[in-house]
Amino acid sequence: MQFSERRTIWPTIRPYVMVFDGTLALIVFLILSVSAFTMFSAGMDAPGRFEDHMRNTLIAFVVMWIAAIMPPQLLMRFAVPIYTVGVALLIAVAMFGLVKKGARRWVNVGVVIQPSEIMKIAVPMMLAWYFQKREGMIQWHHFIVGGVILAIPGVLIMRQPDLGTALLVLAAGFYVIFFAGLPWKILATLTAIGLASLPVAWSMLHDYQRQRVMTLIDPTTDPLGTGFHIIQSMIAIGSGGIWGKGWTNGTQTHLEFIPERTSDFLFAAYSEEFGLIGNIVLLVLYLLLIGRGLLIAANAPTLFSRLLAGAITMIFFTYAFVNMGMVSGILPVVGVPLPFMSYGGTAFMTLGLGIGMLMSIQRHRKLVQS
Repeated sequence: MQFSERRTIWPTIRPYVMVFDGTLALIVFLILSVSAFTMFSAGMDAPGRFEDHMRNTLIAFVVMWIAAIMPPQLLMRFAVPIYTVGVALLIAVAMFGLVKKGARRWVNVGVVIQPSEIMKIAVPMMLAWYFQKREGMIQWHHFIVGGVILAIPGVLIMRQPDLGTALLVLAAGFYVIFFAGLPWKILATLTAIGLASLPVAWSMLHDYQRQRVMTLIDPTTDPLGTGFHIIQSMIAIGSGGIWGKGWTNGTQTHLEFIPERTSDFLFAAYSEEFGLIGNIVLLVLYLLLIGRGLLIAANAPTLFSRLLAGAITMIFFTYAFVNMGMVSGILPVVGVPLPFMSYGGTAFMTLGLGIGMLMSIQRHRKLVQS
């Protein structure tokens, strides 16, 4: 192709390429590269798992690109419809959803979907829209309404039961309410009420959820049952040492001692093969991702954009913190994937959508300033 021809083509494709924030795209690309190497090794004994993971990565990229093209004003228009449809689907799940592994989390609408995943993005969008409409005149009762908006999907998801997803949805919504200016007095009051209600909350937990908490305190009480996941993952992390055992050389991984080694416990497989140095590299990448997201949020031109970008960024933090915490044995096992690392279709698309929204907000800021 001649140079003159490339100059002719570039103006045509430039608007579709320049939607990406270079810094954010580079960070995500590096995490996905680490993910591909780790998944290839962890999925060696699961035929098709690596190929499916790469397909999910491609789909997430397409979702990210579509979201990056859409301006924040359009995202704001979609906030109420997406939230309404999501709640309706959660009600449909409660009434006639599909039951898998003892949980009612899916519904067939022509295709089988998990509506709770939609709410990870729909809830912060809805709350950001709500506070944007009241910018400059937010009062204490608006935070109560925001709490109700958050509680409806949170309760519906907990009843499925799906504690991990419910915690993520509640966290995403709380971040929006906090960034909107939640007074410290209200926050302190809610914290006190939450601590006081712990005995009631404990009585409302399912038996398997209580067992997870007790296993966290002492996993050796049931080393071949509920404590097996945590014990084996901690052995894998510790056996990696400083430098790790080397790519594809993890014994705990390939002797199948690590359950769910391609999904929730992928971090244990990664730690065994890449060691402490690999963990530091991954932590730095996540810190860069969170830092870039918060910078985009701080520079966003509207309240809606700031709240949404801040909440999405903190969702990534919550994903990473909870997953690494549960795999390391400092948090209960709640089934939260490691962002852009763990195997999963719907979760990957949700994360890609979040990155695309951040890129859209950053691009819109540049257009406004120019």
